[in-house]
Amino acid sequence: MIRCIAIDDEPLALRQIADYVKKTPFLELVGQCESAFQAIEILENIPVDLMYVDINMPDLNGMDFVKTLENPPKIVFVTAYSEYALEGFRVDAIDYLLKPISYVDFLKSANKVKTWFDSHHQKSDEVRSNKDFLFIKSDYKLLRINFDDIKYIEGMSEYIRIHLTSAKPVMTLLSMKSVEEILPSDRFMRVHRS
Repeated sequence: MIRCIAIDDEPLALRQIADYVKKTPFLELVGQCESAFQAIEILENIPVDLMYVDINMPDLNGMDFVKTLENPPKIVFVTAYSEYALEGFRVDAIDYLLKPISYVDFLKSANKVKTWFDSHHQKSDEVRSNKDFLFIKSDYKLLRINFDDIKYIEGMSEYIRIHLTSAKPVMTLLSMKSVEEILPSDRFMRVHRS
């Protein structure tokens, strides 16, 4: 499942995108936001793979919002203004939908997103470890994490967040059970379900 949020200041447009996401079997809606500021709260607390973002919003427009994110999820811009299309692709948007949007257009875009995720998706067997460190994929990069740098690991549904002593937490698509099997039992102990 590709975890999505929809961001649009127009309630009808927001509801339409939310309904389209719910109709699409491989998408899961984890949040609806009427502003970029609401989206920031969700992104800080819930793993999100994809954002459907309106561009023309008050206070902080969608384009500026995406540019402020350090490691943004994948983006599909949803807007009534075609003049932002080129700039949208400069910030690595997967797609750009012009309002009004039919479900056929939405589904075509969603399939494009799914193809991208399928080709970049981390499989748990890609996680490798030895006695001192492990490699994981996060934000589409392979990262080496030393066991000595791990403070604790937090389970978040299908994801884990690895809290480190000398860097910000790293999130990856992996279950607690899988990471528990990888970590050396003489150095790590599970103390809680999550």
